[in-house]
Amino acid sequence: MKKRTFLKTTAALAAAAAFGSAHAQVTPIKFQLDWRFEGPSALFLLPHAKGYFKDSKLDVTIDSGNGSGGTVTRVASGSYDMGFADLAALMEFHANNPDAPNKPVAVMMVYNNTPAAVLALKKSGIKTTADLNGKKLGAPVFDAGRKAFPIFQKANNISSVNWVSMDPPLRETMLARGDIDAITGFSFTSMLNLEARGVKPEDIVVMPYADYGVKLYGNVIIASPKFIKENPAAVKAFLSAFAKGAKEVMAKPDAAIDFVKQRDGIINVPLETRRLKMAIDAVVASPDARKEGFGQVVPGRLALMASQVSDAFNTKTRINPDAVWNGSMLPSAAELNILPPAGKK
Repeated sequence: MKKRTFLKTTAALAAAAAFGSAHAQVTPIKFQLDWRFEGPSALFLLPHAKGYFKDSKLDVTIDSGNGSGGTVTRVASGSYDMGFADLAALMEFHANNPDAPNKPVAVMMVYNNTPAAVLALKKSGIKTTADLNGKKLGAPVFDAGRKAFPIFQKANNISSVNWVSMDPPLRETMLARGDIDAITGFSFTSMLNLEARGVKPEDIVVMPYADYGVKLYGNVIIASPKFIKENPAAVKAFLSAFAKGAKEVMAKPDAAIDFVKQRDGIINVPLETRRLKMAIDAVVASPDARKEGFGQVVPGRLALMASQVSDAFNTKTRINPDAVWNGSMLPSAAELNILPPAGKK
């Protein structure tokens, strides 16, 4: 009898140990987006809601952000393990904080082109880049398009412009009112914001940086070196689960918006659906992304961007492109083959 009790107890302990071991294999990941829960955040919210991260033994929490710069800083501080941020903001952090002990690195390219653009209203008379000379441009001081404007300016021989600063919610309002001549902003954000303020799409002039000689990369998934060192398999599993979800989002963007609405019940569903589709077409499944391959970077283009950002942002030190990128945890080529067929919307 005692022997039977001992065997039962031993079996129970073994089962508990096995359960504890399996449970211990789940890796928690705190992830911060670059901005609010809007259309493009479906790329992350769908794989989370469908359990793709969970299936990969990851316990992922996704929080909204308030700008790429903040996301980079919070990952560097250890408040977050991974995040989604503009590559130029990441480069700037590296160059201006050379002694920071935990500088985040990019581990996957998502926005192959920067969404930054100059936007104006036709009634201003601005039709080409030459028309921007001497005009009054508006943007928040930390706006990615404004910070990179010197690169756009040089590529298009614009002599000078006059900047007006404002808080983000006022940018499109001031343009619609005629207080400024043009703005910089993400194309799929500012266009829809202008429409929401009563401006007709046909009355908006859009000059995407990518179409005007500025081949900057856009947003990337970033991770802290400390987290990568301690959990390289978890980072790779995250990227694989993300790629699987992103493929579904691009195949059926209308359905994917439901997962954004689950996180923010007051979003304008038709507007955010359009925003997601615009982001996919302009920066995720762009011609450059198709040429270079989703998720990846071309070393020469990365090095050129590092040099351009060093100059435009007037950084303390020059940016080392090799220090900001780590592609060693990218999924296989088959897993990264997720872009929808060209021409399919």
